Parts: sequence; structure tokens; C-alpha cells
Amino acid sequence: MVPVKYTELSDSECAIAQALGVVGEWWTLLIVRDVAGGLHRFDELHAELGLSRRILSERLAALVRHGVLARRLYRERPPRYEYYLTPTGQGLLPVLVSLQDWASRYVLGDGSLTATTRPRSVEAQRVRRLVGTKIPEMTLIDTAGTPRDPVSGQEWTVIYCFPGAYAGPVGYPAGWGTIPGAPGCTLESAAYRDRMSDFTARGARVYGVSTQRPEDQAAFAARQRLPFPLLSDQEFRLAAGLRLPTFRAAGGDWLKRSTLLVRPDREIRGVLYPVPDPVGSVDDALALLDRQRTDAASRRA
Repeated sequence: MVPVKYTELSDSECAIAQALGVVGEWWTLLIVRDVAGGLHRFDELHAELGLSRRILSERLAALVRHGVLARRLYRERPPRYEYYLTPTGQGLLPVLVSLQDWASRYVLGDGSLTATTRPRSVEAQRVRRLVGTKIPEMTLIDTAGTPRDPVSGQEWTVIYCFPGAYAGPVGYPAGWGTIPGAPGCTLESAAYRDRMSDFTARGARVYGVSTQRPEDQAAFAARQRLPFPLLSDQEFRLAAGLRLPTFRAAGGDWLKRSTLLVRPDREIRGVLYPVPDPVGSVDDALALLDRQRTDAASRRA
């Protein structure tokens, strides 16, 4: 077999080589990562990535040329553009999620399959640093099959991310119960259901998010009589946009359990991660909500 040179990757018959011809330079996927995370302007990307303006210009032009990014004019004089993921670019989000999971498990971790982490792990610190950042503009499919913004119009939105829950035992992958942190999703959702009046009284809307298909979520929600929507992140828009922790099992990528407290302006004001007790996490979310409400009232005073 004749060796393939790097300069010939885009002409290779191998699909992996062709992909590397588009995104093989390591800055490229970081640009895709940051655009997915809500950075759309050149200066924002330049400040975040720290690479030269020339290289960034070249990478952005290449991604537009390959159809990964699209430009949108936001100022005419002088012309300035914002960059957004096209459907082709959104198709790279599972790649980002898989790369993050692989590094978390095999580079930063010990290789063990787990749906949680240690409280002081690098992963836990990274997720808790989401406080103060904003959820990018996006829609997820709810249990009625309707696109829905994961940030509600209420004073507060509580988003609890969970690995997966099914209407019956048949849906769960083999060995699910042996994965640390994976079991308990049904109990967690039922606890939110039973405490819904407490969240409503505090001006909070609750959403549950997993990477399951909307129809699986709908069947589970109907069986448990959940009074709030479940949202499907099966295309990994929220997971990639926030770099939420995931784990790979049974050929699929699943969200690790975490809780986000969000304001209407999309700012994340509180994070619970890791979540060792699915049922107890509901009380923890209420306590976090009370602290933030008290802090908000103090600032207004």
C-alpha cells in the first residue's frame, strides 16, 4: 500500500482522511467548538483562542469554503461578519462530544467507564466554571415534538441533565445498572414531579434534558406523569455548546447527571456537579435556587 501524504489527505478515498483534510488542523475543531459555544464574531474568537489574526482569518475562510461555517453580515461599513455553524458544521458536534469524552476518560481519567466524577476532578472544576457564562441560542425537541428554547421565560429555569430513562426496562442498555452514576434517572424525575409546586412558588420552570430520542422521552414522561417537558439533545447542541460532561456506553453518548440554574438572559447562575444522589439533588436544586433568589433580592435592594 502506498503511504498517504498529509497534503493528499483530501484526495484520499478514505473517509477519515477526507475529513482530516477539512478539520485535521487542530485549531479548526477549536473554532467549531467556540462557535457552537456562542462566539460568533472574529474578535471574540481571537480573544478566546489566542492565535494570530492571520491564521484565524485563514481557518475561518477555509471553514466557510468547505461549508462548515456560514457568514452573516452584521455591519456594513466597514463590512463585519458573524460566523454560524451550517448543518454540515452541526454534524461535527458529536465528534466534539466524543473527543471530550475520550480525553476525560483516557487522558485525564484512568480509563474507567463512569457517569459521574470526583468533586475535585478537572472535569468537575470545568463544569462548575460554567457559572457566569450564557447558554447559546438554540432549540431542542420537547416531548410533544416541538422545538423549544431550553431557557424559559420564567424568572428562573432549572435544567437537570440526566443520562437516560425509559418507560420500561427493555429500553436500557445492557449493563446500565453497573455504570457508576447512571442509575436513578426515574427516581430523580419523579422527585422533581413531586416537588413541582415548590419550584413554581419560587418562579422557576423545570426542564429535564437527555440525549435520548424525543419519542423515548415522551413515553417515559407519560408513564411517570411528568408535569414539565423533557428536552432531547440527541444532536448534542447543548452538550457541545456548554461542553457538558458525557460518557459513552452501548454505542451511544449520554449526558452525565448535572443541574443548571439559568436566568432569562441565558446566564448560568448556579451549577450542581457532580450529582451523587439523584433524589437528593432536587433538594439541592431548591437550596441553590433559594440562595440565588436571596442574592438577587439583596442586589436590587
